[in-house]
Amino acid sequence: MKITVIGAGNVGATCADVIAHKELVKDVVLLDIKEGIAEGKALDMWQSAAIENYDTRITGVTNDYEATADSSVIIITSGLPRKPGMSRDDLISTNAKIVKDVTSKAVKHSPDAKIIVVANPLDVMTYTACLASGKDTRSVFGMAGILDTARFKAFIATALNCSPKDVQSLLMGGHGDTMVPLPRYTTVSGIPLTDLMDKETIDAIVDRTRKGGGELVKLMGTSAWYAPGAAAAQMAESIIRDQHRTFPVCVGLKGEYGMNDVFLGVPVKLGKNGIEEIIEVELNGEERKLLEESSNAVKGVMGILDDMKFFDNKC
Repeated sequence: MKITVIGAGNVGATCADVIAHKELVKDVVLLDIKEGIAEGKALDMWQSAAIENYDTRITGVTNDYEATADSSVIIITSGLPRKPGMSRDDLISTNAKIVKDVTSKAVKHSPDAKIIVVANPLDVMTYTACLASGKDTRSVFGMAGILDTARFKAFIATALNCSPKDVQSLLMGGHGDTMVPLPRYTTVSGIPLTDLMDKETIDAIVDRTRKGGGELVKLMGTSAWYAPGAAAAQMAESIIRDQHRTFPVCVGLKGEYGMNDVFLGVPVKLGKNGIEEIIEVELNGEERKLLEESSNAVKGVMGILDDMKFFDNKC
């Protein structure tokens, strides 16, 4: 079996490295547009195999989509970060062209692959990949919720001085300021979070989670890569090993939660067939209002892409 990671930047390279360590497949292909980058990083990783004791063969290629043929999973990390003076429309236009191009080329050689999107703006780039691939919404989905919940769990573990392994949480909505963390569905070894923290502390953690990506950009001058790369690898693991894990994932909704034609983060069951089930949890009035606000915000960004007329088809 084979997994292809498109984009050998920090996120893509981290993702490929985590997948190799997990020994999910025999081959990992790391592809990039820049000559020598993917080849060099893949070679460096492969040389660590004897030290880290894994057998997965990592191959780096420059724009060679034939090398990606027959991949079971394709992970798309390609795209540019937003730069000073670049509008949201500029970012969407630039990255949509990239995601459309790489998706079309990859699907040509791996028509049955499940596609995981990591490129930003996440929700609309998942929509872009779905349109470009011609696949159904159960086979093309975005990584955001796992990363966002991981940040939520990390902040909770820090505040409670407990192991993040014991924290279970759920987060829904778009990837960004309108995401909807759900403290009511968050526990520590089965103990409700609301029994362990006061509302003020929980609200502060929720706010920090929403701004988690921006916090890292301010600290490092660039976006995160360790957690995003590991999150995408975890999704690939659930697919390859048919684990049926329940994760919050960006998926095209067709009536679930009363929403249509929007790509939004909701809990799903992830297995060898991609999204096996979209799980509809009961939301109270405030939670539903926040989710609807998030959905409207994402639809607005999707509308920008639609207005650019890059596609004639629907997803």
